[in-house]
Formats: sequence, C-alpha cells, structure tokens
Amino acid sequence: MIKRGLKHLSRVSDVLFRKIKVERDITIFPDDVFLTSYPRSGNTWMRFLVGNLVHQHEAVTFLNVERLVPDMYKHSDRTLRNLPRPRILKSHECFDPRYRRTIYIVRDPRDVVVSNYHWEMKKRSMGEAYPIEKFVAGWLEPVYWIRIGSWGDHVTSWLSTRHGHGDFLLLRYEDLLADPKRELARIARLLGLEPVPERLARAAELSSADRMRKLEKEQGGKWVETRNTRQDKQFVRQGTSGGWRTVLTEESVALIEKVYGPIMKNLGYALSTESESHVSRSDVRE
Repeated sequence: MIKRGLKHLSRVSDVLFRKIKVERDITIFPDDVFLTSYPRSGNTWMRFLVGNLVHQHEAVTFLNVERLVPDMYKHSDRTLRNLPRPRILKSHECFDPRYRRTIYIVRDPRDVVVSNYHWEMKKRSMGEAYPIEKFVAGWLEPVYWIRIGSWGDHVTSWLSTRHGHGDFLLLRYEDLLADPKRELARIARLLGLEPVPERLARAAELSSADRMRKLEKEQGGKWVETRNTRQDKQFVRQGTSGGWRTVLTEESVALIEKVYGPIMKNLGYALSTESESHVSRSDVRE
C-alpha cells in the first residue's frame, strides 16, 4: 500500500515537472483551444497568426510565443495549468477526444517531407549529404513518428472524427498562404472574436515570413525550439508551397502519392499525374 502510494506520488512529480513525456496526460480544460498539426505543417506560423490575432497589445516574437501560445511539449503540466484561460496550446497529437476546440492545420505531404528533411539537418540528426530519397522512404514508414503515426494516420485520425463539427476548423497551409486574412477571419469566428479587417491585417502583417525570418535571425539562439540547433540553417524557410517540385525526385513523389494519393485528393492536392485538382476548396471545409 505504501509502495503504491509512493509510486503514485513519484508519477505525479514526474508529470508536474516534465521529467517524462506526458503529451497525452496533461491537464486539459473544456475551454482550451488546440492548434494541432502533423509536424512541419505550419504550426509555428499558426501560433504567430493566432497569437497576433488574440493579443492586440503585444506582438508575438520567438521570445514571448511560449507565454502567449505555448508549446505543450516544452513546459511542465503545472506551468501550463497556471496559464490564463482560455489557453491556446500547440499540439502535434493525433486525435484526442478531450480536445473540445481544435484548429487543425494540414499541408501537402510532399512539402511536409521536404521541410522535415531540412529540420532534421538543422537538429544535426543527419549531414548535408544524406540522400533525400532515403529520407522520404523512412519518413513514409508508420514508425517514423512512432507515437503519432504517419502523416496519413494523423490527418485521418482527425478528419474522420471531427470534420464538420462546429468546434473543429480545418485549415490548409496553402489557403493561409493564398489569403491569410480570409483564413484568419474563420479563426476569429471560432474563437468568438469579431473579424474586424484592421485586426486581421495586423495579425497577418506581424506574422509574415519576412518578419519571422528577421526575428529568427535575432532571437533563434534563445528560443527553446532552436537554441540548440544549427544557427546557419533557417527554421523559417521559404514560406511557400510547391517547393517539393524542385527538390524531390520523380521516384520519391510517386512513392508519396502511391501511399497518400486518396487522402491528398480528398484534401484538394493534385497529384503530379493530374493537371489540376478535382476537389474544390469548399469541399475540404466545414
């Protein structure tokens, strides 16, 4: 009995002070908002966009983003529980029924894998000479992200359970690039904010790729996400879509499309063998 109690106390201590990974065990409140995506799909940009939309008197930077729109993986449960509510949290978790309000960001997997390739280099997980063809093959394996599954597993877990629900907002990275103010208006409505044009324009301007790159150059060595990574490689890269066309080999593209083709088409991403997408933007929205 005593041993069991001590074990429980030890577990509680580990959760509070993040001595162990507790991604599925953090305290979740009913008014939380989760910015959720598969890794390298634009979540950091979304944190800037939403943070600048919500916080009218403080512009988001890499030095305050962990306070304004924190990454749930970087802080103890105790720290997260003490944040002002409603909290807006970054998450990469696959479907979790406790998430009441979720903004889900999806991105073309061909661009996701290229971004992930460069991120692993920045983290020094591999050298510059590592073949991207080999990386793509490994990235497609379900065990690449063993806890959250593959890109297809992750996307399907959310769309098959929440798509069409009033408190679930699906955003495509590419639509954000095309018209950030339009997509910010959708976010504002989910958050119960008035989508005033001036407010949307301010959030979009303060979250531009140019501004984020400038901030990274000044603050990247201090931000928890990048301070221990290579400073000669950017975290905020081009901020565009379709870059995979000049990076991936035909074989890699064919492999990705073979595995994820049906999901990609359902989301409006044209396959390389097609001239244009057969799915309209409205079809992938609620």
